[in-house]
Amino acid sequence: MYNVQDRIIFIDAEAIVIDKPAGLAVHPGPATRESLEDALGDLRFGFMRTPAPVHRLDRDTSGCLLLARNPKAHKRFARMFEEGRVAKTYVAVLDGIPEGEEGLIDLALAKTSSRDQGWRMVPDAAGQPAATEWRTIARAGGRALVRFVPRTGRTHQIRVHAAIGLGLPVVGDPIYGKGRGSMLLHALALRVPRDPKPAVDVRAPLPERFADAGFDDAGL
Repeated sequence: MYNVQDRIIFIDAEAIVIDKPAGLAVHPGPATRESLEDALGDLRFGFMRTPAPVHRLDRDTSGCLLLARNPKAHKRFARMFEEGRVAKTYVAVLDGIPEGEEGLIDLALAKTSSRDQGWRMVPDAAGQPAATEWRTIARAGGRALVRFVPRTGRTHQIRVHAAIGLGLPVVGDPIYGKGRGSMLLHALALRVPRDPKPAVDVRAPLPERFADAGFDDAGL
């Protein structure tokens, strides 16, 4: 099991942010018996209550994950996510180089499932609105490091918007791409307002797998 105490990048009386490693699911499931839930007891730090995730990241996505240390904070943080007041920034290595330097992907999404492929998110004009800003940061080896800023928070939004909206899947994506090797998607930064208290404003460094692919944090 991962030592999540070593992954803490912010902590105070009501919030913890960890740099979640790729491969660790936030919640257990049929294919993920081991999850972050198994380690939350190690993050009490003298509190009676166990912290709880406010949002989720896909198992193979690394980076900033917010935990609330009490139910009141959890409710307040969750409302901020629902109201779109939380600023999130992701970076991904795409399997190719996008046309242009930056833009906005506006592509509504809906969930579908089949016996052969399981469930996935697909573009659907009748689905939930989804919008993502993007900008190419660097290029190397025929691939691009792209910064994504989602305006909405739909399941698999970045992954589908990259694969369908830009026509270039995230490297290593097992559902929307070729699925070879580690998925190169990282929740780089998170900002949660807490007026009148200072905002939770954190950044998780790029993991080694990005450096192995030829990209560092220059320009981020």
